[in-house]
Parts: sequence; structure tokens; C-alpha cells
Amino acid sequence: MKRYDHDALCDLLEVADRSRVIFEQGVGREAIVRVYPSNPLMNMREMRPDDLAMDARGRIRLGTYYDGSPLWFRLFDPKTGNAQRGAVFGTTGAGKSRLVQAILIACKQSGIVVHLADLKSGQSVPEAAGNVATRVTTQYETILMLRGLVAEAERRMNDYAARGRSGFVINDPDPLMYGIVDEANRLLEKNAPFRDEAAYLIKELGRTGRSVGVGIIIAAQAGHLDELGGSDTLRAMLKEGEVILLRWSSGMMQQLVGDGLVPRGEALQPIPKVIGRVQRIRRYNEVATDDDEDANSQGMLYHLTGPRPMSMARTFVVGSVAPTTGFDPLILDLYGPGAPPGEVIDLMAYVTAKELKALADSDDGEGAAGPAGGSTAPVAAAAAAAEPEPSTAPKSIADRVLALLPPEGMTVPDLMVALDADGHSTRPVRRGTLNTTLSTMRKEGLLPRPDGSGLVLPNPS
Repeated sequence: MKRYDHDALCDLLEVADRSRVIFEQGVGREAIVRVYPSNPLMNMREMRPDDLAMDARGRIRLGTYYDGSPLWFRLFDPKTGNAQRGAVFGTTGAGKSRLVQAILIACKQSGIVVHLADLKSGQSVPEAAGNVATRVTTQYETILMLRGLVAEAERRMNDYAARGRSGFVINDPDPLMYGIVDEANRLLEKNAPFRDEAAYLIKELGRTGRSVGVGIIIAAQAGHLDELGGSDTLRAMLKEGEVILLRWSSGMMQQLVGDGLVPRGEALQPIPKVIGRVQRIRRYNEVATDDDEDANSQGMLYHLTGPRPMSMARTFVVGSVAPTTGFDPLILDLYGPGAPPGEVIDLMAYVTAKELKALADSDDGEGAAGPAGGSTAPVAAAAAAAEPEPSTAPKSIADRVLALLPPEGMTVPDLMVALDADGHSTRPVRRGTLNTTLSTMRKEGLLPRPDGSGLVLPNPS
């Protein structure tokens, strides 16, 4: 087969309940269709602590596929010594927060240090308070947290190089560590105040943190490029990690196919909001039954980078089914007693001089102490101070390029982001201006010509 239409297939099989028909496409044109008496993922058991204990292969069990096979999520690769890069996508109410809770619980149980940003003012995963090393709830604090994680990755990289180590070993001497950003779309969407720096820092963690035991996981409501900082490098980085797709919006699938997360020519069976609902036309004066309109497909997903990307799965039930008036006791039981592993990040250590001055000058007079004490920093003052302190002596673009280039080189898009954040310009550098500068630098011998890989390489001398 070349094309697949789930509704047409159900019509052909004369099955009114679309969720009973499970379609799975294999290699090439091979596929299998199963028709169940009811959707096999309807009734899931509760999550147990042993599900979330990391096994010898660095995995936790989040749930099950429709055929009963375990749904694994990797937190560590013992063969390579790498932390993971992860992304969880889905619409509101699809189950992102409960899935993030499961990952947070697993990290605490497994001795993994977690620094968490809950950008829904702390409401997405409130039970994480006191169960993670660092917990922030504002965009500015998230930037400070990410700066701290990048600094830790760089410290480990330098330390391991001095020791002659090329890989990471858990707790020898450093623990496995993760930065987790829930509701990351608020930080990375267009016009967000810290969008460019956030994309750059997350990308740095994915590029340099992985091999030194510092991983990054984001959860967002959209999966297209504009909602992820507009960074091609960031998108490519996430595709190589653990990517989970819960119930999606109508326009998301085309973006996922275009970004390469769903192979062209293949299709995912839609995840409806209500499983088992059968729509039918009522006859004249026929009274419709009081159908249950509540969403009941929370946690149904596709593990796009797993071994079965086209197979539907579902997480086990995490916490209470109905909302609670306070902290969910079932989730707190899964976290268990005791302090979380690791130490809180000293956010104030990563505030720039300009930001510190703006916070100190804020009207309430508490801005300078806000991040360190864990309280909310004055967002307006922080946003006004988002750009680094500019130099008193203006520098040419060529001088700034030479100052920014690392030994391994840098892509032109990444170089543009770095130039915009280095504090030596009041406006972004245009792509054409940068290309002209690079061409001139090559003619003058300051840079070699590109080797075809798209890299801007430093002068080897």
C-alpha cells in the first residue's frame, strides 16, 4: 500500500467506532490491521514505583503499547555514557503534565538531579515542589537556570578533559543531571522576551551536555519550528533524542512530517479526544442519549523516536483521575519521602551586571534578592535587561566573529544568534551583512573558505 486513510478503512470494514481499528505500518508497503471489541488502551492500570525505577539499560516504563508491549523511555545510555535529549508534544489536556510528573518521579527514585522550570506559574506539576533540586516558575528564572546548566556542562567538560576522560560515568564523580522545561512554548514562541537566548542555551545543552551527563527535556503544546525558537539546529537535536507525541492539533501533523519526525508516506492513526464515541444521524424527533463528552484519551501517544514509532501506546495512570483540592496524594506517594538528589542552582550567580542593576533599581526593591530566594523576580525589569552589558568601545562585526568562534567552528545561523547576544550591537546583524563580512574575512586570510559543510571555520593558525 502507498496511502492510508483511517476513516476510509473503518468504513470498508464497517466499524463505526474508529478507535477499535488499529493500523500499523511496517517496512516498505507492509502493514497490519487489527479490529478489537473495544480500544485496547481504554483501561490502564495505575503507575507503580517499580515502573519508574531506571533499569540497567537506562530506561523507565511509562506505559504500554496497544498489544501489551512495554513503552520504554530512556533517561541514560550506559553504552555511550550519554544523557538524553527529549521532547514531549501535545495539545492542552492530552496528558503532558502527568507524563512530565512520571519522568520527575523516576529521576528522584533513580538518584538523577533535576532542575525544573514549570512555566505555567508552577501549576502544571505542583507536586514537584520539594522533590527536585531547583524549581523555577518564570521565564527569567528559567534563563538563569539554563545558564547554570550550561556552565555546569562546561565545567564537567573541562574537568574530564584534564582527567583524560572521553565519556561520562554516573556518580564518578558527578551525578546524572537533567534540565526539564514544562510549557516550553511560552519560552520559545515568537515575541517571547528571552526566545533567542533560550533556544541557544537549550541547543548548547543538547550539543555539549549530553556527553558529560547533563540532559535536557522540554514539553510544549506545539511541534512546529516557530514554537521552538526558530532554530533548525534545535529541531535536529531533538529528533535524535526521545520524542513523544500525544494528541495533536489539526495543523501539527504537516509540520511533523515536514520536520522529519514522521516519515513521508506514512501516517499516524489519529488520537480522538473521546475514545469510543460513535457519531450518527438522528431521525426526526429522535432523542439523543446523554453521551459522555469528557475527554478520555489522556496519555495516548506515539513514541516517534522509539523502536515502534507508528504504534499507538498509552501511559499508565499517574495520580488521581479527578482533580484534587490540593497536592495530589497519589502523586506525592509516588515521589516518596526524603529530599531530592542534588543542590539548588544559585541563580544569582548567573545574573549579568546589567540585569542585576535593573533588578536592584526596580520599584519594589526586592528584585536583586528574588531569584536567589526562589521568589518571583520582577519580570518587567528583567525583560528590559535581557541583553548582555554592551562594551563601551564599539567592535566591528569581524572582531566579534573572531571573538565568538569556538575551535570546532560554528554554523552561520548559530553565529547570528551569538552575535545578537554578545552585547556589542543595539540591533540584530542581518544575514546579508554577516555573509559579506565573512567573505571579506576569507579574502583577507582571517578565515579559510567553507568546506561545504556550512561551517564558519576559525583560522587554524
